[in-house]
Amino acid sequence: MEREARPFLLVLAPVLVGLVVLALWEALVRIEEIPSYIVPGPLLVAATLWRDGLSLLQALLFTLEITAAALAASALIGGALAVLFARSRLLEICFFPYAVVLQVTPIVAIAPLIIIYVQNPFLALLVCAWLVSFFPIVSNTTQGLHSADRNLVEMFRLYGATGGQELWLLRIPGALPYFLTGLRISGGLALIGAVVAEFVAGTGGTETGLAFRILEAGYRLQIPRLFAALVLLSATGIAIYGVLWLVSWLMLRRWHESFLPREE
Repeated sequence: MEREARPFLLVLAPVLVGLVVLALWEALVRIEEIPSYIVPGPLLVAATLWRDGLSLLQALLFTLEITAAALAASALIGGALAVLFARSRLLEICFFPYAVVLQVTPIVAIAPLIIIYVQNPFLALLVCAWLVSFFPIVSNTTQGLHSADRNLVEMFRLYGATGGQELWLLRIPGALPYFLTGLRISGGLALIGAVVAEFVAGTGGTETGLAFRILEAGYRLQIPRLFAALVLLSATGIAIYGVLWLVSWLMLRRWHESFLPREE
């Protein structure tokens, strides 16, 4: 009975905590009589989201296009680079440090240059989001490809398997959980990169996605609208993580320890 209730509790417990926080927030705003242009209450934010939801959703669709394209590019390019690094230690030594350099370089600092150099707004935002999101896939997948069981590697070589067979039949399946973990991390980072790039483009007068709506609301002191846009962004990030977690569960639930039922 206890095991059957746990999936329900996984949803119910966070929802209850969130409701308590929202109730305290609303009570504090009303008791202290805080103006809505400083901190709006949750009820006002919900009303604003209901009223302006259509226009905010239209802007969110553009941000989602950037995020999805950046995540797809990160998965393809990052996975391909990881395979190359696994096949050649020399390539990994030569190029992996530059992947680290791109990861640690603040996107806020280089986004204006990218937007200036890349004339197409969509492509410029895509490059910015990709730079933020590709490293976890490269790093995790490379680690997974190097983590194949040594005994299995020796067995493959003992039976005369080629390097391609060893990669396809042993290393890539073993690296799949690492790749999917990197993908879940990169999903949120791609959204962050898209929003940051849109902020930079928006300050330059280029209307883009939801980040531009946030800037616009801030300039006009429409703080409830700003909070409503932030709620949409947060919900989108949670949805992206949930979808990628579901993909991981579907691919790993039958054989990987992280998704197998725990014995108690």
